[in-house]
Amino acid sequence: MNLVAVHRVSLECISRFSLIHRELGEGLSGRRIVNSRGRNRPIRRLHAVTAGLITSADSFEVGRLIGSYGFMNVTSYTGLQSGSDFEYTSDDIGRLKSQDIGEGGVKIRLYEGRISQGPFRGTPIVFKVYPGQRAGGVEADMMAANELNAHSFLQSKRLPANLLILVGGFETQLGEQWLAFRDGGKDSAADYAQTASEKTSRALSQGVWNPYEKEQMMKRRRNFVIKILQGAMKGLAFMHDNDRLHQSLGPSSIVLNTPAEREAIYLIPRLRDLAFSVDIRPSCLEEGATSGSLSEQLWRRATAAGAFTVFEKRAFGIADDIYEAGLLFAYLAFVPFCEAGVMDSLSLQRLLENTFRLDIEAVREYCLADERLEEAVKFLDLGDRAGWELLQAMLNADHRKRPMAEAVLSHRFLNGVV
Repeated sequence: MNLVAVHRVSLECISRFSLIHRELGEGLSGRRIVNSRGRNRPIRRLHAVTAGLITSADSFEVGRLIGSYGFMNVTSYTGLQSGSDFEYTSDDIGRLKSQDIGEGGVKIRLYEGRISQGPFRGTPIVFKVYPGQRAGGVEADMMAANELNAHSFLQSKRLPANLLILVGGFETQLGEQWLAFRDGGKDSAADYAQTASEKTSRALSQGVWNPYEKEQMMKRRRNFVIKILQGAMKGLAFMHDNDRLHQSLGPSSIVLNTPAEREAIYLIPRLRDLAFSVDIRPSCLEEGATSGSLSEQLWRRATAAGAFTVFEKRAFGIADDIYEAGLLFAYLAFVPFCEAGVMDSLSLQRLLENTFRLDIEAVREYCLADERLEEAVKFLDLGDRAGWELLQAMLNADHRKRPMAEAVLSHRFLNGVV
């Protein structure tokens, strides 16, 4: 019997996890990873919360590689732009999320798969593979452990419709962490936005675009984008209600069960990528408990913004998630409605933060002068500029004035303007 180690995470702290041992089986690829020692080892019992997770590699079959991606991380905190055109006070430091961003060293691979044993045999899954320490360093193990911890904790409450469900996982002899998720779809919101943008480019390249066909497509697109935003905010509200931050919210962290705009009635957006999720229960926010390297930048910004007490840090963390959700909103309001290449996430963020310093009314005036952004402006103008109003609230420079996730969900732009 070939045995390998599998990480199990306790629910008390991110860094507290122990090893349990499970057998690694053969997948669809026909490959088996062999333990050269070949010795049987005792199996430890899972914690009550994680007892429902499948941790035997023999229970899974691995299919084709779907793709890979890296995480973006904060390499330094630079504060606000300075110079003759910018004046600010010390109170502004930490309120704006102006950062130097770099691609992290942890590369994630995604594989198709299915459960091969037990009552859920045949259930489609997606494997998320973290590299071992040799390839990804200690950070990769920390991220995998944190993601397992976050999902185990949240799934102990109830099974949320807008959160990808973890069904199990295992660690290979090479130290790779394989997390298995119920298949919620292969396309992300970023994939959808890119495809929608390319469709717009193709339609315009054909010359005259039938006005009726254009309007019908834009109506479907507006409705689809609203459904994505509603689902993402429902998932985020669930996390916040259960004392968890996402901290990696973006178009790539939302998986869609369908990318077809005509199938919006069946669309279920689900949050994924909880590797940087932060536990904001009071017991984990006490002095000394917020020093984990995965959340270091968050608490550094919190301190710079004047958040020192447990409740101030908690409020700052939630507001920080809302800010990320605001950038997500801006991305989905622009990219799908523009031609390919006109707008991307980094250029949009620079436009909002650096050029106009989160003055959304000024952003609207700028967009009105660019005909390439016409459909994005029309979308945000719905409901007497309700979209711009919500965007300004979520991207408020003062974190204390940003709305909660539930308030975003109840805003008129997400309820009936389309």
